[in-house]
Amino acid sequence: MSKVYIFDHPLIQHKLSILRDKNTSVKEFRELVSEIAQLMCYEATRDLPLEEIQVETPMGIATCRRIAGKKLAIVPILRAGLGMVDGMVAMMPNVKVGHIGLYRDPETLEPVKYYFKMPPDVTERDCIVVDPMLATGGSAVASCTFLKEAGVRSIKLMSIIGAPEGIAAMQEAHPDVDIYVAAKDEKLNDIGYIVPGLGDAGDRIFGTK
Repeated sequence: MSKVYIFDHPLIQHKLSILRDKNTSVKEFRELVSEIAQLMCYEATRDLPLEEIQVETPMGIATCRRIAGKKLAIVPILRAGLGMVDGMVAMMPNVKVGHIGLYRDPETLEPVKYYFKMPPDVTERDCIVVDPMLATGGSAVASCTFLKEAGVRSIKLMSIIGAPEGIAAMQEAHPDVDIYVAAKDEKLNDIGYIVPGLGDAGDRIFGTK
């Protein structure tokens, strides 16, 4: 069974309280999503392997540690996931970015892939799928399935807010994908929105509502 990490860091929780506020402006909301993603990225990459190296300083030789050849990719789920990318790239400037676009078939209600663009060497990379809201879990489950079908072997999911229903759906479908959230909320309402949540993350990031 995959692990669920809920970040209780004071900076993340403080910024999340402003993010939830219905009166927070589009500009501030966008900045907060990026900042929270940056802080979460710091924690979600804590298990990256390190190797010792020798570095010549102006005063002598220092034994240091660096990431041991681990290749990463950030994979936002369009469109709201884009809001989390810049903060993570600021932490990892050399990371590659893939994109997954999905829509829900109105008849089958199943996620349909309309865009899938990955780095050429994605099968050699650990992927972090990002989407601010893990609600029903449909998009996250489908995205991880598509990545596995493309040959990706190591995946993490990072969302700002998760609903119990979405977390359970992910754990059932992908028990090997660990989940990282800043908050686990109460439930979904009858139209699939997280309660208390923060509304539609995509609309609030891009000012389309």
